[in-house]
Amino acid sequence: ELTGDVYFGEPKGISTDATTGERVGFNNMIYSESEIKRIAKVAFDIAGKRNSEVCSIDKANVLDVSQLWKEVVIEEAKAYPDIKLSHMYVDNAAMQLIRWPKQFDTILCGNIFGDILSDEASML
Repeated sequence: ELTGDVYFGEPKGISTDATTGERVGFNNMIYSESEIKRIAKVAFDIAGKRNSEVCSIDKANVLDVSQLWKEVVIEEAKAYPDIKLSHMYVDNAAMQLIRWPKQFDTILCGNIFGDILSDEASML
């Protein structure tokens, strides 16, 4: 289990905008390079005992934290030349999981994406 992402990132809370008086809720999606490396290693090790495929799920097209995620996973994959690494945006992964679940062997993703996708997969 990861200890980053929006569930654990700081700052977080609810505040009131001083100008408008409107309440604002906020969470911070954050991962350190070492945490990404740690969970990527777990995924690659598991994949090595299965069908040797890892699909890393992110949202690197809009999230800086996902850009770091993808960079670190690509770098970590170099230590596992026998494992095939692919990448997929989370919104596409949610659709593909329903459309063709057998295309996935080992899925690697952060907390919030994994939470949603694992709940979805439990109904397949």
